[in-house]
Amino acid sequence: MTRTPRFRILGSAWVVARRDFVAVTLSKTFVFFLLGPLFMILVSGLAGGIGAQVRQGMDRPQLGVALPAGEIAPLFAAHEAMQDQLAGPVPELVVLARLAPGESFDAKAALGENRPRLAAVFTGTLATPRLTGTEERVGQWQGMVATLSAAAREGVDTPAVAPATEIVANSAAKLERGRLATAQAGQMVLFLLTMLLAGMVLSNLVEEKGNKIIEVLAAAIPLDALFLGKLFAMLAVSLVGIAVWFSVGAAVVMAGGSALPVLPVPAVGWPLFLALGLVYFAMAYLLLGSLFLSIGSMAATVREVQTMSMPVTMLQLLVFFFASYTVAQPGSTMELLAVAVPFSSPFAMLARAAQSAALWPHLAALAWQALCVFAIIRIGSTVFRRSVMKSGSSRGRAAKRHWLARGKAEKRRWFGRSTLVIDTRAGLAG
Repeated sequence: MTRTPRFRILGSAWVVARRDFVAVTLSKTFVFFLLGPLFMILVSGLAGGIGAQVRQGMDRPQLGVALPAGEIAPLFAAHEAMQDQLAGPVPELVVLARLAPGESFDAKAALGENRPRLAAVFTGTLATPRLTGTEERVGQWQGMVATLSAAAREGVDTPAVAPATEIVANSAAKLERGRLATAQAGQMVLFLLTMLLAGMVLSNLVEEKGNKIIEVLAAAIPLDALFLGKLFAMLAVSLVGIAVWFSVGAAVVMAGGSALPVLPVPAVGWPLFLALGLVYFAMAYLLLGSLFLSIGSMAATVREVQTMSMPVTMLQLLVFFFASYTVAQPGSTMELLAVAVPFSSPFAMLARAAQSAALWPHLAALAWQALCVFAIIRIGSTVFRRSVMKSGSSRGRAAKRHWLARGKAEKRRWFGRSTLVIDTRAGLAG
């Protein structure tokens, strides 16, 4: 008697994932699924650009000028004449002092005064300009100051030089607040993407349970492989959607330029922070998706799915609020607890990437999250086997024989020329 070949879980999962991925991405509904968030991105970009234009006149940054009295008028004339030629937002010039020969001016003290719009101070002379400000403002305005100095001194034999710079360092408190804002923004984006995309796993499973396809697949391959394949197929679909949305968002940012708000640089740097954000999205999606798969395996109708998934959704909101609460408490017991709980771990670790440059905690957290994903998948497949396949009862044996026979007839339709073979006789003998 021939024996049924043992299917390798990864090979079978790959077949299921490929089939689901192609079926979803080539459908018409996937195009409409991509269009929804695109409208949100475009509207947000337009609203941000319009709002920035409205605020430009109200919150236009100021460049303080403290130069010898005879050099201020030529500088203002050059500034007025070159408004359309200077790159980026042109600051408003404001006279802080008209210096007498030999008189000095304390630029740092001027920046420390209660002047909310004063962003940098131009001191020295037109021949030897000096720019004092934060690193961000100095980087933006250094070339502009050199250009204005050269234009104001047109006709003078001594060539203009790039201004000397003096950086006003951000305080530790300001740096911490900036990274906190980046951490909160990263958590919010991660949460919205996860909640938006994880529901696809649930709807896909319920649809196939309704038309009995899921029983055919479960009779043909191991349930662990079935769950893994569906989960990673929906993850791949989600990554395709994110790639499209990110491309459109990048185009909006490039079009908006400096009109859009700029978040402070995270502790690990933007490239690594974005890479970790993508990895933590995958882990958050797999964790929530595996839980939704387990719920979908126990529900028979869409109404039951909605009823059973609502507590999970509300619980996920609480998990997000918990992770957000611990952002301001790095290293505390609550923050470590948020890292240890698998469903809040991706959010807490992404916030830690914005606030701390250490990398080894991320490796440990990712290993722990992956272990939890496979544990939930294992539990979900066991629940599905007992609740749907009803293995062990006489009814279950009859159902198994029926689905094995149907699986043999349907295998080419769903798996094409794959190597999956269903031996009905071996199933009946078992």
